[in-house]
Amino acid sequence: MHADRWQEIKKKIIDSFELFNQFTKTDEEIRQETETLEFNGPGGKMRVEWITRPKVLDKKTNYSNRAGGSTSVDYVYSPDEFTHTFKVYRWNDPADEWQEMDASAFS
Repeated sequence: MHADRWQEIKKKIIDSFELFNQFTKTDEEIRQETETLEFNGPGGKMRVEWITRPKVLDKKTNYSNRAGGSTSVDYVYSPDEFTHTFKVYRWNDPADEWQEMDASAFS
């Protein structure tokens, strides 16, 4: 999904439903930004997230071949290319938590 489509969905949610929470969370370490809308939708309390983060160009694993040695992973991020992820959640009252909805539920 492109950023333009996210703006259309966001506007439609704000215009059509009762919005009770809207916030943006930023993680400076990996340069990730998460924009969240929580609203009362047709299926009860719902949450949508739009996650923007840099594209991973390379993944380097550092390890030693000794027993008990530690392993670490270093990621190389693109300075100008970004990936976007769209997630939809529904509030689960018995579990008292947000539960991610499967994409097949929309078809």
